[in-house]
Amino acid sequence: MPPADYYVRLQHGIAGGFAPPTPDSVYTIARSDGIASLAITAAVRPDGTPELQEAAPKSLALDDASGTLVDELHSILRSIPTESPPGSEDIYGLDTSIFWGSDDLEWYNGGPQGCGGGFSEVKATEEDKTKFKRAVEIIKELVNKVQ
Repeated sequence: MPPADYYVRLQHGIAGGFAPPTPDSVYTIARSDGIASLAITAAVRPDGTPELQEAAPKSLALDDASGTLVDELHSILRSIPTESPPGSEDIYGLDTSIFWGSDDLEWYNGGPQGCGGGFSEVKATEEDKTKFKRAVEIIKELVNKVQ
């Protein structure tokens, strides 16, 4: 079970090189202790535009179904690796990063500035990649509940 306070960030577009990556979308989900809802924000870059366009923040009641999804996400992230060194390689091959921050777990792939090339000492197995895809699906499912 995840802690009462947590922050999740999903970013599509993490591949970089000499320049930092240009994200296609960034979604965040946050929960504060004592609040029975999730704060959700979305920023999407429409095709052909240079910048993300932010939508108004929304909230989602933390019911049993949403809580179960968050529990599953927390469990998945505890079980899969990140690249080493951070930001060296997109080991999941989806041009996507997830950041989870809570008292009991800080997990992120892609590094703070995305993946800038290089090789990771840690590689994801096919099972890890399947779990990561499921983690992405869970975040999208939670975000889509308020869209």
